[in-house]
Amino acid sequence: MSRPKILAYYFPDWHADPRNDVWFGENWTEWELLRAAKPRFSGHRQPRVSALGELDEADPRDAATQIALARNYGVDGFLVDFYWYRDGPYLNGALDRGLLGAPNANDVEFALMWANHQLRDNFPSHDPTTLDAPLMLDGAIDREAFDRMVDHVIEHYFSQENYLKVDGKPWFSIYEIGNLLEGLGGIEGTADALASFRDRCIEAGHAGLHLDAVVWGFGVLPAAVMIDDPAEALLELDFASASSYVWVHHADVEDFDLHHADIALLRDTAFAEYEKYAESLPVPFHPNVTVGWDPSPRTDQSVPFVRGEYPWMPIWDPTPDEFEAGLRRAAQFVEAHGVAHPVITVNAWNEWTEGSSLLPDTHHGLGFLEAVRRVFGTRNDRA
Repeated sequence: MSRPKILAYYFPDWHADPRNDVWFGENWTEWELLRAAKPRFSGHRQPRVSALGELDEADPRDAATQIALARNYGVDGFLVDFYWYRDGPYLNGALDRGLLGAPNANDVEFALMWANHQLRDNFPSHDPTTLDAPLMLDGAIDREAFDRMVDHVIEHYFSQENYLKVDGKPWFSIYEIGNLLEGLGGIEGTADALASFRDRCIEAGHAGLHLDAVVWGFGVLPAAVMIDDPAEALLELDFASASSYVWVHHADVEDFDLHHADIALLRDTAFAEYEKYAESLPVPFHPNVTVGWDPSPRTDQSVPFVRGEYPWMPIWDPTPDEFEAGLRRAAQFVEAHGVAHPVITVNAWNEWTEGSSLLPDTHHGLGFLEAVRRVFGTRNDRA
């Protein structure tokens, strides 16, 4: 069996965006949240400090630095968190101007992961007891907005030389199937919209569309829309694969210590769920490996840190060696299940404000990237 492709989720809120300018002030980015983070208990490793400085990801030069790191340390591509709402895109500058404008853009592949969740104001969150943070944008978009998105991604992204394809079909992940169904009017309306998406891909010269569903066990984010039977939904909507975004989606966080949560238990819990998905889903399932989890920078630093709703959650802060154990577990999973196009996703390339970043910091250095290269080698090793 071929070696798995390593795809890291890329979170694009590290550049100035017009919507953020209106909401939070001119040139605001999540670097401000990270910079303001404080230790909330003894042994809490905050603030995290990027060893590369505060990169402007919309600058092709800074994007080139990230691409070179990915290629050199065995990350084959980025699954870029893609935001599209009723009135169009959000946070697209990182991809449009940065990653695609870099001189070495084609050294890695990329694909879109449509982050179609409700966008609520957790920048920062002020109250650990409520899910009612102000709604900023509704992720459940209607057919008209969906069709505009389809036209946009086919024209601007699927046509790129380095866009990830499976058997000639562009890969497109969808984060919340429940929100997709809600916006498009249920199974029938959603199936029709996705069929149209496939037809438009074929008209554009592609072999079809590789739809990937992000499946969850537990709703972590505010207002996450869960579905009762993911296997049936994937079958009826003709998805080609399923994947995982982060380990905490597959564990009951109430089972973990708030301050020093057990990463080995979280890993075991997630992979137990992955085995169930591999057995029950009608499509190949691709496992995830999570670097860590600490969304406390998205909380009001003046309010006591207590157990509550996102982002007032347990904190996992593993070492690179513990992360490597997860990579080896994922490699074993992929080998055992033998799918035709094996993929391992990593959360994440740069989720600094959720405590999950492969990029080097001043504490672990290149430790997490070095773990990827030790386990999987580089693209040249897999050629």
